[in-house]
Amino acid sequence: MAEIKDLVGKTLTEIKDNGNELIFIVDDGTQYKMYHAQDCCESVSIEDINGELDDLIGTPILLAEEVSNDDFVNAFTSKFKEVEGSYSKKDDEGNYEPESCTWTFYKLATIKGYVDIRWFGESNGYYSESVDFIQVGVDREW
Repeated sequence: MAEIKDLVGKTLTEIKDNGNELIFIVDDGTQYKMYHAQDCCESVSIEDINGELDDLIGTPILLAEEVSNDDFVNAFTSKFKEVEGSYSKKDDEGNYEPESCTWTFYKLATIKGYVDIRWFGESNGYYSESVDFIQVGVDREW
């Protein structure tokens, strides 16, 4: 299975943004796909892309790493308060606290710029909230 760090040293010629999946095309024709394979009762999506994807085109990738929410989960869940007479919690905007959530950040950089791709996944705790990164045509797509 491919990993995001496999992009280090490669030169991208194109990045296709298809909503909740990104296709990275390398100058040797290799393609990588970043997406979430939907199972059932989970929601996983790209929340934000900070920086310009075009900055990753045409020069070698210097940084490609994945960071998850292990350090951030307490700050996120602290905004939810118990609802009187209920076992659930809500934030000030009326959103319910997810039973399980995962923030995944992908940090990519070239000499031209830096890009953060922020994914958010939530579920009842029984379904995967992870982001899949595969080499198209080599790795199995779920």
